Amino acid sequence: MAVETSSGPQSGSRLGHALTPGPILLLGAPGVGKGTQAKELMRLWKIPQISTGDLLRANVAQSTELGRAAKEIMQCGNLVPDDLVNQMVAVRLTEPDTREGFILDGFPRTLPQASWLDAKLATRPGALPIVAVSLQVDYNQLLRRITGRRNCPVCQRIYNVYLQPPQREGHCDVEGAELVQRADDTEMCFQGRIANYQSLTAPVIEHYRALGRFAQVSGEREVAAVAAEIVGVVERLRGHA
Repeated sequence: MAVETSSGPQSGSRLGHALTPGPILLLGAPGVGKGTQAKELMRLWKIPQISTGDLLRANVAQSTELGRAAKEIMQCGNLVPDDLVNQMVAVRLTEPDTREGFILDGFPRTLPQASWLDAKLATRPGALPIVAVSLQVDYNQLLRRITGRRNCPVCQRIYNVYLQPPQREGHCDVEGAELVQRADDTEMCFQGRIANYQSLTAPVIEHYRALGRFAQVSGEREVAAVAAEIVGVVERLRGHA
């Protein structure tokens, strides 16, 4: 199973230091490198990453009103509903570091969430609309990234038995501890996660594609080259090409 790659600007694009990026939605299946790219784009653009997973954990840890409501739901084994997640995002967007833009990772996952966020941003004076960028990596490469992943239980250093193995098989280079594999990093779990991602995210992709604010970028290159292409397509979509 292969996925299409972008034919947009390559790594020769200027790195967008003069660009006001606005809100950027990073999409991509598990293992494509969204977190890595988010950190690189944060460095280039000096804007924050907004991860709903981080927001949820922070609200629970700080025992905010929203966090207490979410914790009660999760303790019952249920998924946190959209309206609660939306409220957490809404609070985060009131903080001043989001004025020039922000990188969304893990939200919006569904079309109702995307519609809510579009409407929310439309109420912000001078706010730019979302630009969505999907990272694309061949299925077999993704499978190697996910099923080969191992981490040290002591220092949390991450290895990959196929792509970045430790010096001594099965043991951390720093701590010497035996490496472990996450329970959901098996091929069976990965197939389920891919299917779930595709079914949920396809409508979000089509939504932003129809609005002319969507691009695909190949994630099968060095981090800097992928980041440069993301910047290039954002410039193009924002009219800065």
